Amino acid sequence: MALIVLRFVFMLVAAGVGITLIKVDAFQSVLKDEPLWAFLGIMVLALTVIGVDVGVKQKRYDTISGVYFGLLVGLSLTYVLGLITQVWFPADNYNAVTAHRALQLVVGMVFCYACISLVLQTKDDFRFIIPYVEFAKEVKGPKPYVLDTSIVIDGRIADVVETGFFDNVLIMPRFVLAELQGIADSSDKLKRSRGRRGLDILNRLRNNDRVDLKIHDRETPDMEGQPVDMKLVLLAKLLEGKIVTGDYNLNKVAKLHNVDVINLNEIANALKPVFLPGEHLSVRIVKKGEEDSQGVGYLDDGTMIVVEGGRDHINSQVRILVTSVLQTSAGRMIFGRYEAVEGSQGGVSGGGHKSHAGSSA
Repeated sequence: MALIVLRFVFMLVAAGVGITLIKVDAFQSVLKDEPLWAFLGIMVLALTVIGVDVGVKQKRYDTISGVYFGLLVGLSLTYVLGLITQVWFPADNYNAVTAHRALQLVVGMVFCYACISLVLQTKDDFRFIIPYVEFAKEVKGPKPYVLDTSIVIDGRIADVVETGFFDNVLIMPRFVLAELQGIADSSDKLKRSRGRRGLDILNRLRNNDRVDLKIHDRETPDMEGQPVDMKLVLLAKLLEGKIVTGDYNLNKVAKLHNVDVINLNEIANALKPVFLPGEHLSVRIVKKGEEDSQGVGYLDDGTMIVVEGGRDHINSQVRILVTSVLQTSAGRMIFGRYEAVEGSQGGVSGGGHKSHAGSSA
């Protein structure tokens, strides 16, 4: 809307400039009986400038300070150009002085519009050589979260956001969305299914009134030719945000560039219940272990439990005593010793696990 108003005002100014020119005596003597051509020429010039501006895609606009700064630069350039071209127009010639002022008027009109438009569209990454003077994006409130392709396809981000755990602005870069669309259009059935799942997750987030999801269109010049992971890092730096991912390699690259990362896999591991040696818990043995007497079971969150003496109780709910807990890069493993088969109700014998679960909740 700001650019629409600017273009409308620009056309009104152009019309005013055209009317002023056809009233100048110097131009009247040149144009003779065709003053309309001067007015039409100014209007065509104005439309051409707007047409070039509209033809440049990826617009960004906001803040009245951009208008003020662009106007200041435009008038300054017009004044400097006027000083340079003044030598071509003799001061003792009235028609020459009048023509020079008219030229300044037209040039000033074009320069002011071009500078204001440039500042409005590039204020997020617009910098001057002048120290301490720059347009930097100000992020109010919590830092925005930049989503990558893997976390959207994973789908857990939608569940986490809907719990209210994340209330930050979610940023979906256009280049990540393009990569996701490419996966959804893949000839490989598995990739196509993953890509479509990712698009469904995005639609789910967009349709949630509690989620602030924004599509980021703009790419800075230093992103050109970079892989998607590097673009994500550069964008997170620009927005002073955090990358939300499940990609181990992207996690490492981001940390090398001092960009904060939220890894949902690490969050999931941190939220798994903690069991200490000596506690009791109930688990269902589902398969044989590597050792002769071992059985293997799983908790609801996927944590693997290796039960010594559990091989003879496959497909049975048993009570075990935790002997040790091993934390690995892939997750947590629990080792225990078989004590007894649970009753038909499948409940936990003893209060160890129940009390622990209650404290975790």
